[in-house]
Amino acid sequence: MNTATPSSVPRATSADHLTITPSILYFGTPVVLLSTENEDGTFNLAPMSSAWALGHVIVLGVGVEGQTAHNLRSRPELVVNLPAPAQWPAVERLAPLTGRTPVPADKRGAFRFEPDKFTAAGLRPEPSGSVRPPRVAECPLQLEARAARVRTDATGAFLLVEAHVLEVHADPRIVVPGSQHVDPAAWSPLIYNFRHYYGLGPELGHSFRSRTPRTAPNGPS
Repeated sequence: MNTATPSSVPRATSADHLTITPSILYFGTPVVLLSTENEDGTFNLAPMSSAWALGHVIVLGVGVEGQTAHNLRSRPELVVNLPAPAQWPAVERLAPLTGRTPVPADKRGAFRFEPDKFTAAGLRPEPSGSVRPPRVAECPLQLEARAARVRTDATGAFLLVEAHVLEVHADPRIVVPGSQHVDPAAWSPLIYNFRHYYGLGPELGHSFRSRTPRTAPNGPS
């Protein structure tokens, strides 16, 4: 990834666009809190924003030197907890913490070691049904999973994790009554957009494949 410097200036490449070199490419992805098991049987909780789903497989990207990567290499069970937008302060309380000691070289000066991240974030662990790491009680969506493939990415800086989801837990308030579906009008993920936190805006429409279509105020969306 190209890294911008303070002297970098955008370069016009057409009448409509500039060529830029942003320092990061978090162009709007959900925040998740990953709970994993440490060597001593305690649990780590880490925020990350590189996650996406393929059916019932969740693909994750985590820093190769962090405690989460260290844990998943030998203990594949995890929980992918999705916080709501209002919970961003708890996520940010976790952001400068690491469960790795000594603190990895690339985190020194900006991060500090914290063995009890649940308490530090003001969050409560609750038992999982199929895996050892706990769920985050306050998160409206919790996905218990087991890593099936763990490997480094093309740069060697990140660990790519493909995890099979075993159980999905949802707050009843975000489930369509009498169904197995999450109600997209009731659920909004916390979005990390170029290192800023956002929720979703009003619905614009729905895919033809949606199983939870609804009528917009001014007619079909």
